Amino acid sequence: MEKPIDHFWSLKLAAVRDALEANNFAAYVAADVAQARRIVFDDILPKLSATSVSWGGSMTFKKTGLYDDFLAGLGPTAGLKLFDTYAANLSREEVIELRRLGLHADLFVTGANAITAGGQLVNLDMIGNRVASLTFGPRHVLVLAGRNKIVDDLNAAFARIKEYAAPVNAMRLDKKTPCVKTGQCEECKSPDRICNTWTITEKSFPKGRTIVVLIDEDLGL
Repeated sequence: MEKPIDHFWSLKLAAVRDALEANNFAAYVAADVAQARRIVFDDILPKLSATSVSWGGSMTFKKTGLYDDFLAGLGPTAGLKLFDTYAANLSREEVIELRRLGLHADLFVTGANAITAGGQLVNLDMIGNRVASLTFGPRHVLVLAGRNKIVDDLNAAFARIKEYAAPVNAMRLDKKTPCVKTGQCEECKSPDRICNTWTITEKSFPKGRTIVVLIDEDLGL
């Protein structure tokens, strides 16, 4: 067989997409970030009739180029009210207020810390705006996730997040936490701790509210 790795991931991603759909998520598979962007532009945004959008911290969101598209107001992003928590020169208070306002957006865009083979989303947050929006508030949620976020089950999801994603995110954000020095979770009590609120999204409610685009690339943390 030619390209067995590509074939493996094609099967894996299709299976996870089917599991997500069985759990009432809308789900898509993209070959790369460019196709993910096209899916969002051509298939997702035109159906939502959103008038406002916000987002949570997501390296994958930026990698797709969608963040720049929203800022530029291209195509179906034209005219959208933006709650831009990434904007430069915002004070801490301004960022928090934008995150609060973003809970009322028509669309919230984010990533995922882990997605199980059974079609569950697992996330761990510092402040909680990302997991709050996943749970309730915005009319629609768009989750962009690379194939590296796929794990076998909930235990594997917890392990992935605590043993890898959280420590590396703390390093990326220059947090003053023990894991930055040791490379592993120390169950710390640091004021900079980013591991505060877990969510497990078993199913999308209402059906189709949460849309997941799985991308056949390793993306984000």
